[in-house]
Amino acid sequence: MTQLITPQLVTLDQNLGDSPADVIRVLAGKVAASGRASEVEGLFADAFAREQKTATGVPGGIAIPHCRSAAVTEPALAMARLAHKVDFGAKDGPADLIFFIAAPDGADQEHLKLLSKLARSLIKKDFTAALRAASSEQEIVELVDGALADKPAAHAAPAPAAAAAPAAAESTTAATGPKRLVAVTACPTGIAHTYMAADSLVAAAQEAGVDLQVETQGSSGAKPLDPAVIAAADAVIFAVDVDVRGKERFAGKPVINAPVKRGIDEPAKMVQEALAAADDPHARRVPHFGAEEQAEREAEEKGEHIGQKLKRALLTGVSYMIPFVAGGGLLIALGFLLGGYDITAVADKVVLENNLGNLPEGGLAIYLGAVAFKIGALSIGFLVPALAGYIAYGIADRPGIAPGFTAGAVAGFMGAGFLGGLVGGLLAGVVAHWIGTWQVPRWLRGLMPVVIIPLLGSIVASGLMFLVLGGPIKNLTDGLNAWLSGMTGASAVVLGIILGLMMCFDLGGPVNKVAYSFAVAGLGAGAVANQAPWQIMATVMAAGMVPPLAMALATLIDKKRFSLAERENGKAAWLLGASFISEGAIPFAAADPLRVIPASMVGGALTGALCMATGVTSQAPHGGIFVFFAIGNLPMFVISILAGTVVSALIVVALKRWAVRKPAAAEAEAVPATV
Repeated sequence: MTQLITPQLVTLDQNLGDSPADVIRVLAGKVAASGRASEVEGLFADAFAREQKTATGVPGGIAIPHCRSAAVTEPALAMARLAHKVDFGAKDGPADLIFFIAAPDGADQEHLKLLSKLARSLIKKDFTAALRAASSEQEIVELVDGALADKPAAHAAPAPAAAAAPAAAESTTAATGPKRLVAVTACPTGIAHTYMAADSLVAAAQEAGVDLQVETQGSSGAKPLDPAVIAAADAVIFAVDVDVRGKERFAGKPVINAPVKRGIDEPAKMVQEALAAADDPHARRVPHFGAEEQAEREAEEKGEHIGQKLKRALLTGVSYMIPFVAGGGLLIALGFLLGGYDITAVADKVVLENNLGNLPEGGLAIYLGAVAFKIGALSIGFLVPALAGYIAYGIADRPGIAPGFTAGAVAGFMGAGFLGGLVGGLLAGVVAHWIGTWQVPRWLRGLMPVVIIPLLGSIVASGLMFLVLGGPIKNLTDGLNAWLSGMTGASAVVLGIILGLMMCFDLGGPVNKVAYSFAVAGLGAGAVANQAPWQIMATVMAAGMVPPLAMALATLIDKKRFSLAERENGKAAWLLGASFISEGAIPFAAADPLRVIPASMVGGALTGALCMATGVTSQAPHGGIFVFFAIGNLPMFVISILAGTVVSALIVVALKRWAVRKPAAAEAEAVPATV
């Protein structure tokens, strides 16, 4: 097995910056320089995104930033002993020992077990003391290899501690009897915090004379707790940052729920809280699946602002809707390519009355074109139901899916379209969530999520769509479509500018998704006479291609203004931009948002205006230049993109040359030299 850490991956007694981002970027550079990652920026972005979810500092002056990333080609461990401590969010202060764990998306179990073993070793004081006393990079490597050489425990929870706990528990008085606890630990990545929290909780329980057994739901696999152990437990601890798998196994148990990091920082307190909950008849308990699950969800999200809840639900709906539209739109475009625009009128008849052994007049091309068009049309037919269903899911979880899909289907039937799907999904989600909060007898709880909530939610949400909301929303949709169909001249150009600005404002964020969803909603009809929706689709796609292409061009125009990592990322941005993946510009925007985003918006607005002014159309909802066969007026499509790309690239270079720089900018250019 490849060695996880080498002297090349170790940095001793250097100042790597003042923030976690600075340190992570340098260590990501070391991983890439060792040949274990394909790019610095992608690895940094994944690791820093993980850091922003939950700080990785742990007690003892240690931090363990970590991630799984597509940029990683071999599992790697980079270590830094800092001359200047950096605050990674630990309660006891900044950290001087930094271990950066980089794992591939598909890392094998053996490597993940080794990385988890290392994370567990870092809570041992003798190990960290030896790391601080080491005099060379090679000595660090030998210490880490020694920690990794120990055979991992056979059980997912630490076997020695778990086995010792009963012995300690036997020393408790017979009058009270030994307390038994169970715990689940899990973090988003499942490499470090999951296992450190498990070991910390078991050690704290052992000191308290309590039998605690832990189920670690991590990347290196999980062995579920024995049902008999769960049944005998007096309380349960969830130290998790993600949903607990198989949560229903713990139904009815008193529960202490906290982030996984608290299991590392305050394990003794969590054990004591669990012991207190075990003796408290009014303590919070793991809900039975059904009505109480909704009440728990509401309690967990009570601190979330209504605007955040709404945004999360809408983005959930859009993200699940897009695959239906992307595949369906491309198939419709392929149908037009093979069968011509007349295929819309004959597709049903051709598909039902013919087959490969009985081809229609026009031959194989007409038949395949009809099949592709029909499959695409059926796929896009799910646009509104899927949007509504998963908006409701974002609000009410699984019980909201059926009412949401039903309300979406009603919106589609009534001609309320995309707007009807939005309203129907929100309505179904709110109704399903409300019904889920009802207090019902225990015998009825099991029926709530599978029968009662879907039934009543569908009746209320779909009934309101039929009786009250569907008609007005249809009229609004028809008016909007008529306005779009009649757009010419200046009004079309203004719309192109607005859509271009939206596509480049947040590069795949909520504003970008609103513009994209608005565009794809018009593709469902498959009409040939009204090409306004196709024009909007072309405008949105072309504008969304500008930011990554512009950043790639800018790195060629003035290399000195970009770090080595950014120049490498610029090479990948050519392909990302050509494929209509706006997120390819995110690394540039994250490093310099005040110059990159405005420059991108100017170029996107220009591209959008040119596309609308010249009548460029796209029958495909995605694919960029690679769906050229679905683009109408292809030369102007390309010219519009090139114009926006050049303008954005020149603006960002000009801003980097002459706009006022932040004090840290000079340091940023020096980072590649340390990498």
